Amino acid sequence: MKPFTLLIKPSGSDCNLDCRYCFYKNREPEVGQGRQRMNEAVLEKLIRDYLSLGFSPAVFSWQGGEPTLMGLDFFKKTVELQKKYASPGQKVNNSLQTNAVLLDKQWCDFLRDNDFLTGISIDGPKEYHDFYRRDHAGNGTFDKVVRAIDLCLNRGAEFNALVLLNDRNIRHPDELFDFFMEMRLRYLQFITCVETDPKTGQIAGFSVTPQDYGRFLCRIFDRWIENGPAKLSIRDFDSILSWCLTGEHNICTFQRLCDSYIVVEHDGSCFCCDFFVRGRYRLGSILEKPIESLAGGGRKLTFARQKQNLCSRCIVCRYMDLCRGGCIKDRLVSGTKKGQSHLCEGYKMFFDHSLPRFRQLAADIGGRWQSKPD
Repeated sequence: MKPFTLLIKPSGSDCNLDCRYCFYKNREPEVGQGRQRMNEAVLEKLIRDYLSLGFSPAVFSWQGGEPTLMGLDFFKKTVELQKKYASPGQKVNNSLQTNAVLLDKQWCDFLRDNDFLTGISIDGPKEYHDFYRRDHAGNGTFDKVVRAIDLCLNRGAEFNALVLLNDRNIRHPDELFDFFMEMRLRYLQFITCVETDPKTGQIAGFSVTPQDYGRFLCRIFDRWIENGPAKLSIRDFDSILSWCLTGEHNICTFQRLCDSYIVVEHDGSCFCCDFFVRGRYRLGSILEKPIESLAGGGRKLTFARQKQNLCSRCIVCRYMDLCRGGCIKDRLVSGTKKGQSHLCEGYKMFFDHSLPRFRQLAADIGGRWQSKPD
C-alpha cells in the first residue's frame, strides 16, 4: 500500500498553555478533553503494527495538545520500542511539535541524540507571540520559548520554527523576517489561522484575511530571494519549488489527495486529519483493527477524495494544478464542501507575484543537476 505518516497525539488535546486561537478549545467531549495520556500498551501496539508495514522511512510525528506533557521517559520508551520492532535497515524518523515551555537541557540532549526534528511554535517578536500564546495564568510565554530555542541551538538539537499567522502578526512581514534572522532560525513553517467562531458561525476575528495573507507571502518571498533562497528553508516555498521541479508537492495543503497521514489519539482512536478530529471522521481504533485497514479503508478514502471535489472557479483557475483548491478545512469555512478556499485570493496574489521566479529557480537547479559529472 501507499506509505503514510502517523500524526500521534499521546496527550490528546491536553496542553499547559491556553492559547486564545487554539482550535482544540471546542473539541467534542466524546473525542477527549482534559487530562489524556497514552498508556504503554497502546504505544507498543502502535509502534509494532506500524513498523511491521515495512515503510522506510517510517515517520512518527508527535503532536498535541502538548506532547512533552508525557514526560521524557515516555519518549525514551518510544525509542526503545522503535529499535525493538524496526526491521534491519528500516529507517525511522521522529518529529516533535511543541510549545517548548518544558524543554530543558535533558530534553534537548535526548532530541539531539535520537535525531528528533523538533517544531517549536513561535509567532514572532514578543508583542505578537504573547498576545495569543499565554499560559493558564494569563502570562506570556515568549521568554520561555526563546530560552528553549537558545538551548536547542547551543546543544545541537535540530528544530524548525512553526509560526501561526493570525490577524496581528501577518501585517508585519518585515518585522517577522528580521526577527527570525536575528534569532538564527533557518527553517520556517508558516501556518494560517483560519477558524470559525462557534457562537456566530462566522470567520473568527483572529483569523487571517486572504488579502493580508497574499501581501504577507509576497513580501516574505521578496525577502527570501534577497537573503538567498539556499540560506533559508520556508516550507511552503520549498513545496512550490518541488512542484516546479517534479510536478509533486511535499506538503498536504497542495497535494491532489488528503491521504498522506492519519491521526492517532491517546487511546488508539484514529481520525482522517488533524483538523477533523471529530466523531464523524473517526476511522476506528488500532486496538480493534489493523492500522493499515484504518489508513486504507473506505472512510479514509472518501475523505481523501474530497480534495478533488472542487468548485467551478477552481476548475477553470490557471493555478488549479499548483494549489488543488488548498486545504479542505479552509474550504469548509464557506459552509459547503465545494466552497472556494477562504485563502484563494491571497494565493492568486502570491502566485502571480512569485511563480515566474520559482520557475527560474527550478530551471537553475535543474541545470546544475544536469551539469554534474557522473
